[in-house]
Amino acid sequence: MSDKKGYVYIIFNKRNGTLYTGVTSNLPKRIYQHKQKLAEGFTSKYIADKLAYYEICDNIRQAITREKQIKAGSRKQKLILIESVNPNWDDLYDTLF
Repeated sequence: MSDKKGYVYIIFNKRNGTLYTGVTSNLPKRIYQHKQKLAEGFTSKYIADKLAYYEICDNIRQAITREKQIKAGSRKQKLILIESVNPNWDDLYDTLF
């Protein structure tokens, strides 16, 4: 695996709505894909396309490990994580540029 930075992220469809946790090596591109419904499956079905939370990891391996930790947590833990950095549930996509 590459030494590129890795990102773990949580996207949502509406405040306190459906959450999706994912991992990528190119966060702006991946969120764009969700917004344009280019990523078929769960996020397209539930229209989850707003970036609520993300973490930058040193490499993709660390991001995958962190993604597994977040996914193993409860919904309540995910909500606490999001609201610790994004209490208004803003779409953070535009802050990536």
